[in-house]
Amino acid sequence: MKSITEQELKAKMDAGDDFQLIDVREPNEFDHVNIDGELMPLGQILDFTEKVSKDKPVIVHCKSGMRSQRAIMQLEEVGGFDNLYNLEGGILAYAEEIDLDLPTY
Repeated sequence: MKSITEQELKAKMDAGDDFQLIDVREPNEFDHVNIDGELMPLGQILDFTEKVSKDKPVIVHCKSGMRSQRAIMQLEEVGGFDNLYNLEGGILAYAEEIDLDLPTY
């Protein structure tokens, strides 16, 4: 499984790179804190298959990186995706290393 660090994600954001950011946490987690990803909860991830880009890198994240790994495995198996990247450490790593003002939980 391909992965990306929080520093690499921040660099892509700052550079204005064309990529899709998917958040597979639950709506209440997303409402608490988010980094502008598209909410596609893990439990319904396969319902969103048509909304996941196949034409550009797709970075998938959750709280710590575990749910996003499961989402990627499901999408790769069912949808044939080969452009998915897991955010190592999830939004917690991003909050700890990149944006210290983000609330954690």
